[in-house]
Amino acid sequence: MRIISGVVSGVSRLARLQVELSPKARQRLKWLDYYHSRGNNARLTCRHYDISPQTFYRWKKRYNPHNLRSLENRSRRPKHLRQPTASVELVETVLKLRETYPRWGKDKLVVLLREQGFICSTSMVGRIIRRLKDRGVLKEPVRNHVSAHRGGVKRPYAIRKPKEYQVAQPGDLIQLDTLDIRPLPGVMLKHFTARDIISRWDVVDVYSRATASTAAQFLDKLEQRMPFTIRAIQVDGGSEFEAVFEEECQKRNIKLFILPPHSPKLNGYVERAHRTHTEEFYEVVESSFDLPELRDELLEWERVYNTIRPHQSLDYMTPLKFLQQWKENPREEVMCH
Repeated sequence: MRIISGVVSGVSRLARLQVELSPKARQRLKWLDYYHSRGNNARLTCRHYDISPQTFYRWKKRYNPHNLRSLENRSRRPKHLRQPTASVELVETVLKLRETYPRWGKDKLVVLLREQGFICSTSMVGRIIRRLKDRGVLKEPVRNHVSAHRGGVKRPYAIRKPKEYQVAQPGDLIQLDTLDIRPLPGVMLKHFTARDIISRWDVVDVYSRATASTAAQFLDKLEQRMPFTIRAIQVDGGSEFEAVFEEECQKRNIKLFILPPHSPKLNGYVERAHRTHTEEFYEVVESSFDLPELRDELLEWERVYNTIRPHQSLDYMTPLKFLQQWKENPREEVMCH
């Protein structure tokens, strides 16, 4: 470390090297060295190190050239600490209650304490519990690893989508999800949407219930009405995508990817499709909502959606137009995801 002759009397280079300082303290020592080397010019020092004059003068005042540790941060612990005011009887009662009910916190224990005639606040009980823990008097019980939470069920075929799985052409990944439709009081229908994330081609249908069997039936329609080969489907953890549906995917050699829990954003394409179908079909259709009639109307909407409606995400092409261009130039990037 550079020492300016005559700047710090009585402090040799060797003495400085023998003192271990924190990075912040070493930086403050540089400020003072620079200050003395520039003719005690405080303004120049502050501009050079981009610090405020108040900060510089505070550390200059604290600085003791014979004790470089004076540049270390001081403890901010108050000189006068609040002393516990809880009685010995209250502390002992809190300890006994907590040992009896080890999973109960201060909010519950304070109710029991007040019922026993103690005058105390919730925060006081919390402080007592913390002090008992700090002193090692109160110890948390050892968990026995028994849990009522449902464990992860291993799926026979579905897996999480591997990071290395590439989505490059239509059919590489179809996102599939269901939506509750309540068109009339006391009536709830299950809407199915499948979206190809490359071409935005959608297949939609509606059922009275969402079960593994209805999902498997929808898989038939999906293969019939998607104008390309389906290589992988991505679903959430709903029960309708288990059992028969999973078996059908395996039979048809369609990869089945399942989302992690609580992550609908990973199925963002089909979630956005739900909104479109709700706003542009269900909210404006004049229908009796009788299931056969509604299916016919929904099938017509699917045709409009895929062949007539311009899509902003496809540079205002329809999915059909996009697929026609893609077949002509399969290696060209004709859209931005």
